[in-house]
Amino acid sequence: MVACPRPRLIRLGLYALQRLSTETDSVRLRGPMDQPGIVDWLLEGDPAIRWQVQRDLVHASSETWRSIQEEVAEAGWGAQLLSERDPDGRWAGGLYSPKWTSTTYTLLLLWRMGLPRDNPFAVASTRLLVEKPVWMFGSPKKPHRGECVAGFGLALSSWFTISDDRRERLVGEILANQFDDGGWNCVPGASHSSFHTTINVLEGLREYCVSGGAATQEVELAERRARVFLCAHHLYRSHRTGDVPDPRMARLPFPPRWHHDILRGLDYFRAASAERDPRLQDPIDVVLAKRRSDGRWPINPGYGGKVWFTMEGGRSPSRWNTLRAMRVLAWWEETT
Repeated sequence: MVACPRPRLIRLGLYALQRLSTETDSVRLRGPMDQPGIVDWLLEGDPAIRWQVQRDLVHASSETWRSIQEEVAEAGWGAQLLSERDPDGRWAGGLYSPKWTSTTYTLLLLWRMGLPRDNPFAVASTRLLVEKPVWMFGSPKKPHRGECVAGFGLALSSWFTISDDRRERLVGEILANQFDDGGWNCVPGASHSSFHTTINVLEGLREYCVSGGAATQEVELAERRARVFLCAHHLYRSHRTGDVPDPRMARLPFPPRWHHDILRGLDYFRAASAERDPRLQDPIDVVLAKRRSDGRWPINPGYGGKVWFTMEGGRSPSRWNTLRAMRVLAWWEETT
């Protein structure tokens, strides 16, 4: 596994900050959900989009959105990914590589699409990751644990119903590896938590709790500690200088792969029904400033590597990012 990078610090210039503030003020006046036709446009998208719109924005009955969720396995992007599955249960012949077509990253995308939990193909393939286990790298004499990938394993085994002692051992190991500052880091010898590793682990812990894991109480305490770490950094800044260590964290790609970004972080806080910390207003403002004049959100280029297909791109608005931004802003305004 490639270690989480440590890019040089980049300071936002005064002009950029003034421009962001001006753009945010103008966007905020319109509000997040008053542009006519946006929800209808979202509902014209793939089943992976539509069921989440019905659940998170329309607040339809569970019977309604679950029936659409079932379509993820039958049509559109989800069905296309399932059709690429090898007879042995892998994708692209590998468990973790190649990026981004391996079993791990294909299952992560199916999870984000909301493929039903009991899909037999995804459940069987997730078992392959747990049996390996895919989060252990290196040689038997010099093993190296990838905490990012451990977070993936926990999320996937929780969503795709792998409920056994191996999952409980995994969550126990993750909790034991939490840093004093509240987060996690997959770089050997690191003394400070990583944005990337922390969000990967947090999403896994959240799925574990939603699935009713036996250690839910302890996990929720660990989540709270990690959220304190993220809030202290405004989700994307140095807690010491206020600098932005990696400007890509303020971009809006999808899917995120193993990378952290502000919208991914905010969407986790929403999914956890977390506390509204005033320091999150900073990344909220960045998301608002990226809203297009038509009320939709763009998508930024993703991370280099092989893909099965491209869901969105170019200058067209993004349904994925519009859905995610709108539900984040709805959560934020509800707690104001």
